Amino acid sequence: MLAGTLNFMTNAAVNILDSFRLDNKIALVTGSASGLGAAIAIALAQAGATVACHGNRRAATETAAAIGGHAAAFRADLSSTEGAEDLFTQVKKTFGRVDILINNAGTILRAAAEEVKLADWQQVLQVNLTSVFQLSQFAAKDMIPRGGLGVNCGKIVNIASLLSFQGGIRVPAYAASKGGVAQLTKALANEWAPKGIQVNAIAPGYFATSNTEALQADETRNRQILERIPAARWGQPQDLAGAALFLSSPASDYVTGTVLTVDGGWMGR
Repeated sequence: MLAGTLNFMTNAAVNILDSFRLDNKIALVTGSASGLGAAIAIALAQAGATVACHGNRRAATETAAAIGGHAAAFRADLSSTEGAEDLFTQVKKTFGRVDILINNAGTILRAAAEEVKLADWQQVLQVNLTSVFQLSQFAAKDMIPRGGLGVNCGKIVNIASLLSFQGGIRVPAYAASKGGVAQLTKALANEWAPKGIQVNAIAPGYFATSNTEALQADETRNRQILERIPAARWGQPQDLAGAALFLSSPASDYVTGTVLTVDGGWMGR
């Protein structure tokens, strides 16, 4: 009998569902006042994590209240170069550490490429990409002393996009930022996996959120989008929760540097 098979048989009494538990874990979910972030925050809390809920223009107090327990709401402006440090400092002061970081906060500004203002370009890149790197860096410095080769010390999950793979229309800064998120995920995974941190990303497809209200309201674009999605519907925030839980939990301890599409089949079409 192969050693691997023997080890598996020895561990057969361990319930696989236990590997999805997040008891005694501290999770920071950015952009969790509503939409995808709120759904992720709630899912992690249901799995046992204590969740730090982040918002900016809209506070994350409703999400924290819905979770209850030790969940808390934090406010920080990630469009500022100081926002990431401000947020991480607040969370550390309250909870002492971060075990799971979900980089979900994002923004999108639509305009013809030749009309995009430099200030708008820089804002999108700061929120969607630079703050992701900043928060990941702060998290890694907090996690690494607790880990090491073969010892898990933390999880980082970045929210990418279908535009990590495709160019899109009238969203050049968003496409550039999300392409960067996918590559940053791989780069950080390469460096930090030996130190006990798994870094992965989720690329959502077309989800019914405030960011896509204009597309949903456009009868022609809405029809075109639905015709391209094999599942024939827009994603709902809770459709992302399972993937986020998996990548945040011990169940994914040998998964790193991957970009997982949750898109109703769009990329397979």
